[in-house]
Formats: sequence, structure tokens, C-alpha cells
Amino acid sequence: MGFRTAIAMMLLLPVAALGADTQKATDDAKSWVELLDAKDYPQSWNAASAFFQSHISEAQWEKAVQTALGPLGTLVSRSVASADFATTLPGAPDGQYVVVKFNTKFTHKAAATETVTMMLENGSWKSAGYYVR
Repeated sequence: MGFRTAIAMMLLLPVAALGADTQKATDDAKSWVELLDAKDYPQSWNAASAFFQSHISEAQWEKAVQTALGPLGTLVSRSVASADFATTLPGAPDGQYVVVKFNTKFTHKAAATETVTMMLENGSWKSAGYYVR
């Protein structure tokens, strides 16, 4: 293996790891929003990051998510629109994040965007934020 090939391989390794991390975070985001679909709001709060939990109590979360999702009806379909890795986000400590956007269809809203911010916490991807519009 030549010097240039070795350098190219060294540069590609972090990109491959980043891709795997982004995929894992996306899979975990899908699992987390499925808790919302099932209306298991207490479990969604328990499965969220400590950062998330420090900003909203379980009772506040349950009320907020019912208010946001209730009028939309039940899930019809959801697909990943994007998943972007970041190390800094406004209002959050530096760390490793993946911002996952879903194109979602509900019975009462044909075109919605759900944004789930996943945060790497103690080796696991956990929700640090949720927004639907």
C-alpha cells in the first residue's frame, strides 16, 4: 500500500464511522417517535436524554406532545427526509448530535415535518428535542 493510499484510507475511516453513527441515531429516532405514535409519552420521556429531561418535566412533556400531536390524528406514513451530524447546536452543549427530519403524513395533516434531535449520551443515542410542523 502506497503512502497516498494509506492517507486516503485514514481519511475515510472517520467518514465511515460517522455514517454508522448517523444510521444508528436515525434508527433510534425512528424507535423513539414510535413511542409517540403509541401514545407512550411517559416512556418517550424516560428514553430521552438527561438534557431533554432537565428542560421539561414528564408531566409537561405529556401535555405538550398531546397538544402538538392530538389535532394531527393518527400516523399514516413516515419516511426519513434527512439525517445530519453536528457537534454544535444553538442552545445545547457541544457534543455529538444527529438532526433527523421525517416527512410524515397524519390522518388530519397530509404533509408534516417531524424533527428529532438525537444526542450521544453515555454511548447511546437519545432524543434531545422534538418538533413537528
